Amino acid sequence: MKRQKKRFALCLDNADNEASLIPGKVYRVKPDAKAAKDDLVRIVDESGEDYLYHKSQFVFVDFPPSVAKKVLALEAAA
Repeated sequence: MKRQKKRFALCLDNADNEASLIPGKVYRVKPDAKAAKDDLVRIVDESGEDYLYHKSQFVFVDFPPSVAKKVLALEAAA
């Protein structure tokens, strides 16, 4: 399994996780090589905590450093 290198994930599907994920929202990805072997990804969700979700619920993206910095600042301010 190739290691996930993208720092952000765009939620496409929140089935069974309606309270934790919002479709169309960008979430921060936390590296977790063990979870990746099972097609899972560790996401900082709406609770502000990180949980495992199936990777099929997301499209993985990255941004230029200046944009990534602003996205992370927005998360910290929330």
